[in-house]
Amino acid sequence: MDRNSMDQGGAGWRTEEVLATCRRVSSAQLTVWVERHWLRPRHEGTGFVFSAADMARLELICDLREDLALDDEAMPVVLSLLDTVYGLRRRLRVLAEAIGDLPPEARYLLQDELRKREEKEE
Repeated sequence: MDRNSMDQGGAGWRTEEVLATCRRVSSAQLTVWVERHWLRPRHEGTGFVFSAADMARLELICDLREDLALDDEAMPVVLSLLDTVYGLRRRLRVLAEAIGDLPPEARYLLQDELRKREEKEE
């Protein structure tokens, strides 16, 4: 079963499925990463259920550890910074959509105001 087909049904992945899907992490590591809140699966029954976002973050953590040799001390800092960047990107996308829905006159006024402010900063 692949990651996308499981998430489309909203079922998510149980711990044993996570370990079978991502062989770069051990059971002990996964437990520690959940305890450190690097991953935030939901509790269901007697175990955890991981979302698609959890799975993507798990792959990211593995990449950061293996490719960049990031240690356990630096990991929370990097994950926090990445969370901030992703949050800002989400907010910018919402803002761009809201601006796109404005009447043309309002968009021109906003564009002019932004240009003026950028010129002041230069």
